[in-house]
Amino acid sequence: MVNIVGRDSSETLRDLTLRIYLLASEHAKNRGIIIADTKFEFGVIDGSIALADEVLTPDSSRFWPAESYRPGGPQLSYDKQFVRDYLESIRWDKNPPAPALPDHVVQKTREKYIQAFRQLSGKELEL
Repeated sequence: MVNIVGRDSSETLRDLTLRIYLLASEHAKNRGIIIADTKFEFGVIDGSIALADEVLTPDSSRFWPAESYRPGGPQLSYDKQFVRDYLESIRWDKNPPAPALPDHVVQKTREKYIQAFRQLSGKELEL
């Protein structure tokens, strides 16, 4: 990364990433969720670093309910792992086009995302 964007930008990106993650993981922890991993995508707008794309969503992060966490095994989650598991179960070769998801997979994924929203925000999602 240093070879691509330089030392100063790399250090700034590292510091921003850690600061955002620490704030978010503390917020989630206080609401009973472990952010097991996440990704941040940055860009440059008018010479300044900008945080872009989906940030701390169930599509870009793994959210685990703290109450059910058990080290060393599969975890319950409020993220897209349910979709990944389904696609693995039907042995999709990961080449386009992606298979259509059955209604029950869509519904269960929706429920997981809404639960993550409720827990993290303390609000109800208006549907």
